[in-house]
Order: sequence, then C-alpha cells, then structure tokens
Amino acid sequence: MSYLDVVLMITGIPFTILGLMVAHFMAFAVLGLFFKKKYPETENKYKYGLIIPARNEEAVVSKLIESIQKNNYPQDKLHIFVIAHNCTDKTAAIARKYDGVSVYEYNNPAENTMGYAFRYLFKCIERDFGTQSFDGFFLFNADNILDKNYITKMNDAFDYFGRECVITSYRNSKNFGSNLISGLYGMYFTMGCRFESRGRTVMGCSTRVQGTGYLINSEIVRDGWKYVTLAEDWEFTADQVLKGRNIRYCDEAVFYDEQPTSPRIMWRQRVRWSRGHLIVFYTRIKDLFSKLFLKKTKNRGSVYDIFVNVLPVPLLILLFYIIQGTLLAIAPLCDKALTYKQIFIGNSTDLLLSKGVLFVWLRSMILYYATMALGAVTIFVVERKRIKNVSFIKKVLISILWPLFLSIQFIMDIQALFSKNLGWKPIPHNDQTSFEHVNQKENAAAQ
Repeated sequence: MSYLDVVLMITGIPFTILGLMVAHFMAFAVLGLFFKKKYPETENKYKYGLIIPARNEEAVVSKLIESIQKNNYPQDKLHIFVIAHNCTDKTAAIARKYDGVSVYEYNNPAENTMGYAFRYLFKCIERDFGTQSFDGFFLFNADNILDKNYITKMNDAFDYFGRECVITSYRNSKNFGSNLISGLYGMYFTMGCRFESRGRTVMGCSTRVQGTGYLINSEIVRDGWKYVTLAEDWEFTADQVLKGRNIRYCDEAVFYDEQPTSPRIMWRQRVRWSRGHLIVFYTRIKDLFSKLFLKKTKNRGSVYDIFVNVLPVPLLILLFYIIQGTLLAIAPLCDKALTYKQIFIGNSTDLLLSKGVLFVWLRSMILYYATMALGAVTIFVVERKRIKNVSFIKKVLISILWPLFLSIQFIMDIQALFSKNLGWKPIPHNDQTSFEHVNQKENAAAQ
C-alpha cells in the first residue's frame, strides 16, 4: 500500500465517522417531509404569562401585543410582561398604553444579552405575581406576530404532554420576500421546522428551541432564569435534555418573525450565533457525553442528538480537510514515486472519472450544492401555502444561493473562534406587518 493510499484511508476515517454521526438527520428530514404530530383539542385552558423582551422596539412592540390580545384564547388567562431592556426610545411608554400589560425597565449596559432581560423580568414576576401563579410562560421577541390560533394550538400541545414538555412552534417570516437576505433567513427557519423539528417530534426525540416562540412550564423558572450568554436558547435546550425534559414541536402554532435584510447585519448576527454555539460546546459537551453512558438515562436518543448538534461540525470538517491537505502536500517528500500532478489531478481530467484529490473534492462540493439546493426547492413546494409574497424569480435565486448561505458558516465559525469579546447588538426591526395582515394570509392559505 502506497503512502497516498494510507493517507486517503486514514484521513477518510474521521469524515466517515462524522457522516455516520449525523446520518439520523436524514431520518428526521424524511419523516418531517411526510408526517407531523397533531394534538387533540382540549377544554383545559391554562393560565400563561407572555414574555416580551424589547430593546428599542418602539416600531414593532405594539404589533405583538395586539396579536396576543386578538388571539382566540380567553384573555383572562393571559398576562403580558414587557421588559424594556437598555432602551433609549419609547418602547416602555408604548407598551404601557395597553391594558393587561405589565412593563418593567432594566438598564445595565454591561448586561446586554436577552438572557439578562429574562433573568431580571422573572425576578420581578416572582416578586409581584409569583411565577407559580401561572401554569406556563411564552417567550417571544418583540418583532413577532402571532397567528390567531397560536395560543390555542400551543395550549393543546402543552396539555397533550401533561404540561411536562417545553413546546416550540412554527417560525414563519413576516418579510420572507423583502430581499434575498431575508429570504435566505426565512428558508433557514422554515427548513428547521419542516426537516428537523417535525421529524424529531414524530420520532419521539426532543427538538430544540430557536430563540423565540416557545412555551415552558412555570416550574422551570421556579428559581428564576439563569441563561444569559450569547446563546441562551442553546444552553436552555441542552440543560432541558440533560434534565430529562423533552422539547416538542407544534406545527399548527404559527408565528411570524422579522428577518434581517442587510448583509452586514446578517454577518454580525450569525457570527454571534456561532460564538454562542461554541460557548455551549465548551460548557455542555462533557455533561452530554457523560449522560450518554449513564444507565439511568432514559432519553439517550435525545441526548445523543443534542450532543451531535452542539459539535462545531463546520470547524471539524475544515480541520479534517486541512490535515488531509497537509499530508497530501508532503506526499512527494515521503514517496519519491509520487508527483503533485498524480496526487491532485490524477491520470485523467474527467470530472466523473478522475481519482485526483482535487476532482474528488470538487465532486463532493457539487453533490453538496445540488443536495442543498434541492432541499430549498422542496421547501418552496411543500410549504407553498405558508410562504407568501415571494416571487418565482426570488424563489429560484434563494434556492441557488441557499448552499452558499450555509457554506459561509465555515468562515463565520473561524471568526467566532477567535473573537473572544463579541457583544450582543440589537437587530433593527421596522416591519409593520399587522395581526390582520398575517391572518389574512392564513385565511387565504386555508381556502
């Protein structure tokens, strides 16, 4: 066996292992494509607190409050809490105009992540109301808008699981068709709901929360909220699974989110997400790995899934390629019979037949690109009733650009790896989509 054969065999092992580790994602995608979990209607109407963190959200906070108050759910069972966090605008004053809304203000520039807002607000709720006077809490972002049946559908799922599970929901976009950036973001969240959360819940595996639009049992915050890093949602998810609690998904509960439209803001936000993901990897991976081998672990499948999810997969793939490329680059020094042309080009320049490493890499990239683009096309087809106001041309361009949107994660992860002091910066929200507008879409989709 030649040096080249040994290098390719050895360096192929980690790629194979990583591929096998994430193979179950395909099962989730297939199940999510064809099946979903439905929940029977319940007569039990639980009491909820609805949490709205807001930092300079005067342009949109009223839209969310109105969509809550117009929901098809008994309003005497709902209480809205707005935490105006490091605000310099009229967010608090606007929220106070509405009945049934408790507004708190918290100003501390050193504590600027959304998790700090949650932590402060739950302390206030415990002091003024008692967290246990509520059956559960919804956690939103100020730019969200709810479908008219959102709370009812979430209540059905909450009751179905005996109020023991965290319930997350379908994240649609208010501005899916604004431009390509917002469209790519919309694809990211829609694909996550259809290909990840649906399949996981059908299989009985815990899914994960993604920043907003989820419901928790009040027992979870009996002692307050403790997740304050750049990725409080990832930390929360990992800890729920470690504690044996499941996170389930309700596909019929739809809310709308405003997506960034600027490449600069997109880059800044995704680098922050990457850094938060790395923080969770550093702080939770040991516990998740240990939990896999404990005899008393009952949710081993969910633990394994989250364990794989918190791995920095793009960085690992990049590392494997660097190691492989380095060993191949020194191959002629170790085996005088080898040349760089033989290694990287091979004996043929035929894309399909050449065994040269560059052609092997190129075929892998083409396969990846085609698979991801096909996934985007599939989403536009199966979710056509929910994805509105996106032109055919934009759908084509989003599908073409989707693999690139994912691929730049390599660069972002590298930046995040070496950016130790990334702070949380607000994402500007100005979209004026109203409750009536999104529910007009839903009514049209149902007809």
